[in-house]
Amino acid sequence: MIDLHCHILPALDDGPANLDFSLAMARTAVEADVQIVAATPHVRADYEGVTADRIAKATDELNGRIAADELPLRVITGAEVAIPKVAELGDDELRRLTLGDGGCVLLESPYGSTPIDVEAAVKELERRGHRTVLAHPERCPLFQRDVDRLAGLVDRGTLCSITAASLLGAFGERARAFAIEMLRRGLVHDIASDAHDHLHRPPGLRPAIERLEPELPGIADAAAWYTVTAPVAILAGNDLTDPPLFEPQRQRGLKRLLRRSAR
Repeated sequence: MIDLHCHILPALDDGPANLDFSLAMARTAVEADVQIVAATPHVRADYEGVTADRIAKATDELNGRIAADELPLRVITGAEVAIPKVAELGDDELRRLTLGDGGCVLLESPYGSTPIDVEAAVKELERRGHRTVLAHPERCPLFQRDVDRLAGLVDRGTLCSITAASLLGAFGERARAFAIEMLRRGLVHDIASDAHDHLHRPPGLRPAIERLEPELPGIADAAAWYTVTAPVAILAGNDLTDPPLFEPQRQRGLKRLLRRSAR
């Protein structure tokens, strides 16, 4: 499996504090049957000095330790870019912060409720030759209140990467319910860990997906699309096949949950 969103690099953001903890995350990823991890540290104002050079150096050092321990895992460079940073980054820097060689930028969905022009950032990335992969849109209040806005972005070519732990309720019932709604509507193109450590927010993908089977029959069989097929296409810059769709189940109960959690 491929994990496209993981804060595995040491001492850059709110991920592991040192290389030993990064290696512990690598071991946990291997135990979870992950073969490739995209290192995606935050590139935003509250983490100064997180540059493509530092990311590349830290990735090389971690891969060296992984090889020395003979772990079957490869870490590739990437970043989780905040919306305000898009306009500040030079073309070469932005290119080096993409996921793999496909030109996709992992763009951080805003956590707050203050209006922000996500569409303008997506258009700016497109103008500069990049496709957007939205990180954890299921946890974004702006999209939770307006799923059609998110669907409009997807219709125009934006991809969505949801967090596996959201499917387990780790970020609240509203985020979980919205993630399920996104899956039902075919708005999900990747499921990633967004892991930050090996204990409290560890790498792991498949168990969270398989536990949804009672609510989304067929999701377990579709797990490979979200964790292998689509990530491979994203990293290579290839077109994706259509996301899996699922028959509506307990839809009325889901709508009640969304309304109740919005109060």
